[in-house]
Amino acid sequence: MTLRRSFLKWGLGVAAGAATRTFAQAPAAKYTPSLPIEKGAQLRLLRWSGFIKADEEVWNANTKKFQEATGTSVNVEYITWEDVRPKAAMAANLGTGPDLVMGWYDDPHIYPQRLVDVTDVAEDLGKRLGWYDVARAYGYSKQLKHWIAVPIGGTVQALNYRVSWMKEAGFDKFPDSIDGLLKLALGHAVGDGNAWAHWWLWAHGGKAVEADDKTIAINRQETWTALDNARDLYAQMVPGVASWLDPNNNRAFLAGEVSLTNNGISIYAAAKKDFPQIAQDMDHANFPIGPVGRPTELAVFSQAFIFKYSRFPNAAKEYLRFMLAPEQAEPWVDAMNGYVTPALKKYRELPVWTRDPKATPFRDGIARMLPNSYAGSPGQHAAAALADFVVLDMFADATVNGLSAKDAAARAEGRLRRIYRG
Repeated sequence: MTLRRSFLKWGLGVAAGAATRTFAQAPAAKYTPSLPIEKGAQLRLLRWSGFIKADEEVWNANTKKFQEATGTSVNVEYITWEDVRPKAAMAANLGTGPDLVMGWYDDPHIYPQRLVDVTDVAEDLGKRLGWYDVARAYGYSKQLKHWIAVPIGGTVQALNYRVSWMKEAGFDKFPDSIDGLLKLALGHAVGDGNAWAHWWLWAHGGKAVEADDKTIAINRQETWTALDNARDLYAQMVPGVASWLDPNNNRAFLAGEVSLTNNGISIYAAAKKDFPQIAQDMDHANFPIGPVGRPTELAVFSQAFIFKYSRFPNAAKEYLRFMLAPEQAEPWVDAMNGYVTPALKKYRELPVWTRDPKATPFRDGIARMLPNSYAGSPGQHAAAALADFVVLDMFADATVNGLSAKDAAARAEGRLRRIYRG
């Protein structure tokens, strides 16, 4: 597709891509567990497979260090992002499977009674390294009044944009408000994706549910305004973007077909490796602030949880404590160029965020994000709404499917009422 350079066309999608870095594995340091590790402990970890090779390489190297330091055997099984949730749910229902899981969002709140209380580990890490507010919201169960998961972090997205094209549109600086973004975009292009759809809804003051986790709040003026603005932009979007999958926005951006997309840092990593001219002409920005006057971002958030059926709960706890300690976490985040932003505040000081200023916006994503359950609390209902793409489908109805803003919101309202009534 030929892009008119006087306009900014953009597609939004989930981060994808690949990048590698060389790293030196540090020798296993002396480690004294806080809990007595079970004799002959053998752990199975089920976790998502990262888009950046160095993620798994360093995670495996750190796992080996834990094995050498404690004598605990750890088998790490990597599977696709989409397969983690159903496999974890199956293990919870059957009472057998991996000892611990690195899952998504508020998945542990779907079966909290079947998970080990990890308050001791979570509070210890928080005291030493400091949890972000959203991490505490995700990891702590208000229902059980203890931590049911240990937050890992998020694959934060930012707006990737071409600097020269922005300047050709008459802007010297990327706008930090939605009003400025609309002026920059000149009515062009909005795609889909949970991260974008929730940010856009929340930025306009919309929400799916109130803080009482009972009152459905999506069919209101704030939502209608958000949908109307989205429809106006969609009218000029990049052709075919509604059917894009995860890699499409990467390819389009690197091919020079679009000048703005939301993504993780993987596009930039790929550009530096294979498209240096584009890397030089691109930069990143956090999602602009809307009428509500504060950041309202959503990141793909991951946290680890341990099943009660595990015969080695202490070993599993110590493994998580070890992997999130600075000696292991710092080289992990550095090697993957900040692809995962840790949920602990101490790691915002890592040099990876400022060594290249273009990476800095990814540092701040967790501090700027809300839980997907907003304005309610993480739980089974919010998890079901996210898994069923209620908010995302609402935006699709108001753009791709041509429904009015009120009709799209009403449809979403009906779906949410069925979910929250269950």
